Amino acid sequence: MNSLPVVMVGFLLGMVHATDADHVVAITTIVSREQSIKSAASIGVLWGLGHTFTVFLVGGAIILFRLVIPPRIGLAMEFGVSLMLILLGVLTLSGVSRWARARLLPGGNGSFVTHSHAPGSGAHLHLHVHGDYVHTHVHGHGADEHGHSESATPSAWLDRRLGRVSFYRSVRPLAIGVVHGLAGSAAIALLILAQIPQPAWALLYLLLFGVGTIAGMMLITSAIAVPFAYSLKRLPHLNVWLRLAAGLISLGLGLYLAYHIAVVNGLFTGNARWTPA
Repeated sequence: MNSLPVVMVGFLLGMVHATDADHVVAITTIVSREQSIKSAASIGVLWGLGHTFTVFLVGGAIILFRLVIPPRIGLAMEFGVSLMLILLGVLTLSGVSRWARARLLPGGNGSFVTHSHAPGSGAHLHLHVHGDYVHTHVHGHGADEHGHSESATPSAWLDRRLGRVSFYRSVRPLAIGVVHGLAGSAAIALLILAQIPQPAWALLYLLLFGVGTIAGMMLITSAIAVPFAYSLKRLPHLNVWLRLAAGLISLGLGLYLAYHIAVVNGLFTGNARWTPA
């Protein structure tokens, strides 16, 4: 067998695979908070690495040992993707909700009080926001009456201690890629076996498929990041609407897939039907 067709087809199909709707929607919820195209591209690479890891691990086992995936297990792996989309949607919408509460409640500018008070009345309860973190504390208008420093919040605490740790910034896209790879590994491996019965060539195809997926997702995240990064700096209200759309789409697609897998395909009924595709 000529190796060139294997290299070309595997790599190109990997790039196409990165454009699957559930992949794009999931990664958009993460990229929506990025401020640069470079950081978004790195998220795409991490997602691709996680996806490639599980595709090569699980798919390789199927190829080498001719494993047969029971329908209910196959559906369960795909159901995990739907749950992940729902979670990402909820987290994105939660961040948008905190932003809206911070800006729309009385006071504006991300800082507002829970009751009116006369000038010079000293400390009072104050509903306050730092980024996405909204809370209430005793507050005054004197130099030492804010209640805490800007850095003394849970989010700031985490950022100071973990923000420079690669694991802290990388675990989410990597984990999402792992889940997606787990759900798609069986279908990819079975497709390869049908076309390339030799295990060595099949594993090479699988590896090149993963490299193509990494490259494809890197390009996709870079393109997605452009409107988010631009609006975050220049049109913050538009950025919020874009994040809202990303969260709603992720939540809606996740709920649709969950219903289709659990009810239509019978994951939670007595007749599980699963065809890798």
